[in-house]
Parts: sequence; C-alpha cells; structure tokens
Amino acid sequence: MFTNKELKKLIWPLVMEQLLAITVGMADTMMVSRVGAAEVSGVSLVDMVNVLLINIFAALATGGAVITSQFIGKKREDQACRSVNQLYIVSAAVSVLIMILTIVFRHGMLHLLFGKIEPDVMKNALIYQVLSAVSYPFMAVYSSGAAIFRSMGNSRITMYISLAMNAVNIAGNAILIFGMDMGAAGAATASLISRMLACIMVTVLLMNQELDVHIQRDGWRPDKRLMKKILYIGIPSSLENSLFQLGRVLVVSIITCFGTVQIAANAIANNLDSMGILPGQAISLAMITVVGQCVGAGDFEAAKRYTKKLLKITYLLMAATIGIIFLLLPLILAAYGQSREVEELSRTLVTIHNGTAIILWPLAFVLPNALRAANDVKFTMFVSIFSMVASRILFSYILGYRMGMGAIGVWIAMIIDWVFRTALFLIRFSGEKWKRHKI
Repeated sequence: MFTNKELKKLIWPLVMEQLLAITVGMADTMMVSRVGAAEVSGVSLVDMVNVLLINIFAALATGGAVITSQFIGKKREDQACRSVNQLYIVSAAVSVLIMILTIVFRHGMLHLLFGKIEPDVMKNALIYQVLSAVSYPFMAVYSSGAAIFRSMGNSRITMYISLAMNAVNIAGNAILIFGMDMGAAGAATASLISRMLACIMVTVLLMNQELDVHIQRDGWRPDKRLMKKILYIGIPSSLENSLFQLGRVLVVSIITCFGTVQIAANAIANNLDSMGILPGQAISLAMITVVGQCVGAGDFEAAKRYTKKLLKITYLLMAATIGIIFLLLPLILAAYGQSREVEELSRTLVTIHNGTAIILWPLAFVLPNALRAANDVKFTMFVSIFSMVASRILFSYILGYRMGMGAIGVWIAMIIDWVFRTALFLIRFSGEKWKRHKI
C-alpha cells in the first residue's frame, strides 16, 4: 500500500513539523530564562499543565485521524469528508469547555498540583496560564485539521503551517519579552497569536472542495454515529494521554519540593529530551495513517509489516538525533544562561533520558499507536494508566522524595515506567487480540 518513496514523503515533513512544534515551547523557555529563574520556573510549571490539556485535543484528533484513515482504506471518501466536520465540532466544544474551566479554577488547580510555590513563580505561572488557556480552542482545531491532512498522507501542508507558526512565535517572543519587557505574559501572548494563525490556515486549506478529504460546507449538522466512532478512539486516548500527563505533573510537584534550581533544570532537560524523541513522535503520527489505512482495507498482515518497518526507521533516526544532542550539549546548555548548578543537573537528566530512550522509547510509545490505529484503544489506555501510577508515580515518590534523590530519582522512575510499557505492548503486538476490534 505504501512504497518507500511514499513513506519518506510522509515521514520527513512530520519530523520537520515536530521539530518546529517543539521549538514553540523551547523558544518560550529559553527566551524567558534570560529574564530570570522565577519566570522560567513559572512558565515550565504551566507548560506541564498545558501539555496535559493539549494532549486531550491531540487524542481527539487521533480519533478523527484513525476513522478518516480507515475510511480512506475502505475507499469511502464520502464518509471520510463527513468525519472532518464532526471532528471539528467535537474538538471545538471540548476545548472551549476546558478553556473556561481552566481560567475559572486556575488558582486552585496550580496550588493543588504544585503545592506551595514561591510567590514570584506563582505570579508568573498565573499570568501564563490565563493567556495559554485562551489559545486552547485554536490549538484543538489546528490539531484536528492537521490530523486530517496526515490521514491523507499529506504531511507537507502541516509542516509549512508549523513553520509559519514558529516564525510568528519566535518573532513575537523577541518583541514582547525583550522589546516590551512583558516576561511570561509576552511568551504566552506570542504563542496565542501563532496558534490562532495555524488554526485559521489549516481550516481555510481544508475547505478546498477539490481535496479528496475536505470540510463539507453543508456538513455541520451533528452526526451521532460518526461522533460515536471518533469518541470511541478519542475518549480512551484522551483519558490515557491526560492521565499520563497528570502523572507527569504530579511527579513534577515532587520536584518543586526541592527548590527553583531543580525546577529550572527539569524544565531545560524536558526541552532537550523532546528533541531526542522527536523522530519517534513524528513516526507515531505516521503510524496512525499507515496502519489505519491497512486496517480499513482489512489487511492486517500489511499492518504488522509496516509497523515493524516504521519501528526500524524510528530507531535509526532517534540514534542519529540523540548522538547530535550529546555532541552539542555543552553549547546548548550554555544558551540557556543558567547557573552552573542548574547546568550540571540538566546535563545529568538529559544523559539519563536519552541514554535509555534510544533503546526503550520506540517500543513504549511508537508501537502502541499501531494498536490504536487498529482500534485496540482500551488496552493501551489501561497499560498506560496502570504503568504511570504503579511505576512512575510510586517510584518517583520512593526514589525522589523518600530516598532524597530529587529530580534524578524521578527520572529513574520514568525509566522503570518505560520498561513495564515495553514488555506489555510487545506481548500484545505479538498476539492476535489487537486485530479483533471493530467499530
């Protein structure tokens, strides 16, 4: 179904898109870090919450992408088009509700998740949170539109949109953070503007009626049947992603007990680790398109064959990326302009993460997307949630807090989580149960 040329055409723009997407958060953190530790700490804490909520939107988009890919595999473009409108309706409704709840309960949410935080850090976190929340509907709609283009195998469009989004974000950061001295508020405002632009661009492009899959101008009437299909994938994926990110937030709340140095080092390390796993995140998206179309066509042998092929590509690309990061690490850390103590801890955390990710991360996080594309979403949800609680949160508390290892203990707990996930997903993929789910 997919030639090597077609896979390359799908994957490389996704890699570039993920690179560009990561630079939004990295630009905010790096540029705000030049203002002060309180600002970068406040932004990093809220970004953990943002990732939690944005992953809900991404999971809903995944639900739409799986359904659309399967309709394309079945040669049912009419139903694929209908699913686009329904995905937009669901994403917009959910994101607006989350935006309202986040703004109303922002104080209680931050105190609940992170406990007692230094006043300067909390001040910056609250400012950044409100402006970030306003961008949620735009981010949700953009995620949905981008997922539809990927379902068609057209990842180049979303790459160009990401390029425009990042250019606006970085330029906005420079003007608002440094030129207008707005600090965390400037970073959030620049991100908001860039996400609005991306939302508008992807929607306008999808309204092109000449595309095989597009927004139907008269298709805005809710279709319960299609919404149910989207939510069948989207709800378990949303629960899985949001609870996974909530677990990460709870883990970071342990790190906040150890002071601003460890918060800042954790934020910087998270930025750099995102770069290391970037190829895997890109191929995770490609996995939805490729396996989804194979499943739609009823060809599970092809689905299994392409899954193995995409995993091999993931390992090769991640090895190259992580190698470059290790070579450039001294220069990258220096660019953040932090103290030697923060820099040394950041280096240790990056080494722990990337040294292990090159072995475990593809099987723990790319492989399950093949299962999701085959509608096996409940299994991946249960494994992810159980592993987060029983492995990452429990051992973060034991190693990080009780044994006094701080952020290093927390990151070792993360590796334990990866080992557990890898074992269960490999067992599932080796069997036959993942092929038996229909919607």
